[in-house]
Amino acid sequence: MRLPKEPFFWALFSSGGMLAALVLPALAAFWWLAIPLGWAAAPGHPELLAQLGHPLARLGLWILVLLSMFHWAHRFRYTLYDGLQLYHLAALIAVVCYGGAAAVTLTAAYLLWAL
Repeated sequence: MRLPKEPFFWALFSSGGMLAALVLPALAAFWWLAIPLGWAAAPGHPELLAQLGHPLARLGLWILVLLSMFHWAHRFRYTLYDGLQLYHLAALIAVVCYGGAAAVTLTAAYLLWAL
């Protein structure tokens, strides 16, 4: 008997949504509010490279990208299924959505480890 793949993608969806809901607002508040309003000093290029120099910081940022992209892919897939009623393109939509998320995740991994 073959195991269904759906629970794996729902787990990625839920963990990506939870992580995005907890981390992305804090990052947005810092970069888009605190720095422009002068509440915090903007880190320079050397400081940012020093922060990303630590392997755990790179891993954490990569996990944030990974889970956020798979959250997007799963949500967009079901938006196309249910919203636009494209059930006849189910396999193509799944490959494009999850393949796109995997491509962005691999690109982020390459860029983070190439620093």
